[in-house]
Amino acid sequence: MGTATHCPYCALQCAMTVTPAAATGVAGPAADPPAIAGRDFPTNRGGLCRKGWTSATLLGHPGRITNPLLRGADGVHRPIGWDEALDLIAAQVRATREDHGPDAVGVFGGGGLTNEKAYQLGKFARLALGTSRIDYNGRFCMSSAAAAGNRAFGLDRGLPFPVEDLDGAHTVLLLGSNVAETMPPFVQHLAGARAAGGLIVVDPRRTTTADFTADGAGLHLQPAPATDLPLLLGLCHIVIHEGLANTDFIHGRTTGFKAVARSVASWWPERVQAVTGVPVHLLRETARLLAHGARHGGSYILTGRGVEQHVDGTDTATATINLALLLGLPGSANSGYGTLTGQGNGQGGREHGQKADQLPGYRKITDPAARAHVAAVWGVDPADIPGPGLPAVELLAELGRSVHTFFIHGANVAVSAPNAGEVLAGLRRLDFLVVCDFFMTETAQEADLVLPVLQWAEEEGTVTNLEGRVLRRRAAVTPPEGARSELWIMAELARRLDAPSTFSADPETVFTELRAASAGGLADYSGIDYALLDVGAALHWPCPAGSTGTPRLFRDAFAHPGGLAVLVPVSPAASNARDTLFTGPTLALVTGRLLEHYQSGAQTRRVPELAGAVPRAELLIHPLAAASRGIDDGGPVTIANGRGTVRCTARVSTAVRPDTLFLPFHFAREECANLLTSDSVDPVSGMPEFKASSVTVTAGTGIPAGAGAAHLVSL
Repeated sequence: MGTATHCPYCALQCAMTVTPAAATGVAGPAADPPAIAGRDFPTNRGGLCRKGWTSATLLGHPGRITNPLLRGADGVHRPIGWDEALDLIAAQVRATREDHGPDAVGVFGGGGLTNEKAYQLGKFARLALGTSRIDYNGRFCMSSAAAAGNRAFGLDRGLPFPVEDLDGAHTVLLLGSNVAETMPPFVQHLAGARAAGGLIVVDPRRTTTADFTADGAGLHLQPAPATDLPLLLGLCHIVIHEGLANTDFIHGRTTGFKAVARSVASWWPERVQAVTGVPVHLLRETARLLAHGARHGGSYILTGRGVEQHVDGTDTATATINLALLLGLPGSANSGYGTLTGQGNGQGGREHGQKADQLPGYRKITDPAARAHVAAVWGVDPADIPGPGLPAVELLAELGRSVHTFFIHGANVAVSAPNAGEVLAGLRRLDFLVVCDFFMTETAQEADLVLPVLQWAEEEGTVTNLEGRVLRRRAAVTPPEGARSELWIMAELARRLDAPSTFSADPETVFTELRAASAGGLADYSGIDYALLDVGAALHWPCPAGSTGTPRLFRDAFAHPGGLAVLVPVSPAASNARDTLFTGPTLALVTGRLLEHYQSGAQTRRVPELAGAVPRAELLIHPLAAASRGIDDGGPVTIANGRGTVRCTARVSTAVRPDTLFLPFHFAREECANLLTSDSVDPVSGMPEFKASSVTVTAGTGIPAGAGAAHLVSL
């Protein structure tokens, strides 16, 4: 009989049934993979993407790690026993703390960890290790949108409404999100807007999603990279000056309108066209479609990483929220604003303590009341909880400097982090690196000790999808002998380190503690338990004890004191942190995802069907840019800047602007896109600049003069 669970990949968390192979019921190298079937659920309605259909392949993959692996002096990883591995880690932590202090131990988590693991990892770092130095890869994903949501609404939840609400929308504006490839089952929720001619896609590429606007289904706006903020300021200008704003909503439910109106006054359409390249008539038509939809069937504005992964990502997301508020969308009965969470538990992963500045329940770690509440649940003094740590990019920059021993859970930073060559150098500077994973990823290959952990279908727990809905993840197969739960690993290490409080290996016990720790916080899970989830209850946080959850936020009030949303004026600012684009021979490089792959590709590059479909990285380049550089379709190219060099093949296409290149970020070694991306960050969110790197591109595989020394670093 099959087990009802959810896909391990994106935050849509499509429902599926996993049925073990009849012969053994065991996942392992000798076993046939379990069967996967789509299951009816509001987000996917029985559909799955290629990644979901092939997800069981990894459960029995021959490359699976099944023993702790210790790297010897010769650089070779060899199996050791669990007791030896855990004793070695505890001794290393003690030595590091004695020599350098507790903050010399660091932890890096992941947005794919279950709520239970994310919660206990934050607790483990702060109590068992005694360090403030913890952050996670969600900093690379949702941080700008989260910061913008918090300052505008007082609360950050990716979608403050169920996905199904989009079905009846007249107009949907998608900014920087290629959902047709990144979460294909989501596209069915756009059918109503397409039928009404109201799907609007903003992207410098003509993506598969942008293609859905053809034949009268909507509009595709193709701005130059890094000009999303001026584009949004121009749309706000049009909404105000053409009388399209919802004045009743503005006066009754927001504050700050006058300041925002002044801030966008100089962004008239013709100026925006000159900066972004988007024609005036498309700007006006976009604003009018949104206003019309808000009054006749509903309008929604949705953002993705394309507008958020910038050094001005928080301000850009804020401008998007301002546009939504001017139109009266957030909290309305048939309209709304939201941001599309990317990672499988990207929402829950940032709520319960693995983020540098947060405690469980989305509490601020600097808030004395929050510290007192969590300390009481943990049975410690508030002074025992360290203060805020460093956001991800700053934390990674300290590897081998102020941080000497490092733990990585659920992340492949050697491929996924910006300026990856420098990150790799930092990993190699460390005194001791521990990586918990189920494959020898590019990051695990650098580890002193690799610990084999469970995969999604082998563990119990919960995740929270992009709607803020808490879901049960159920064990469907028996894990291979030798792999262990990260909860067990943390509990065993905490015991060896004489940590205060308690650490459990049982997911339900941990979730019960999480409920208590989150009670009264913005992300309150206290009214959710396994029994309710097991019978299929649709529980969206906040869900205080005794409630049935909150599928639709902001209907009555926003989360700020007084219940009003805040319109925040923002403006483009010249930033030394941003690469200079379009100067001399340089082009703007945009990175992103493909249909067949996910994140760093650590999983999908090991699935034959997916790796066979797209085995190598390809650089998307416009015919004009290619011709001027002697680049042929399918020919070798070298992309370079001062941070590094990438070699791959070219795909010549008009789907990208002449001044823009696109490179997927799923590949490693000489094809690693993040060798080129900048580790400059948004000053508010700590988000790196992934979506606009200045590069040169040449035919062939030689190293261009002046490319810098980073090309010498091997991944």
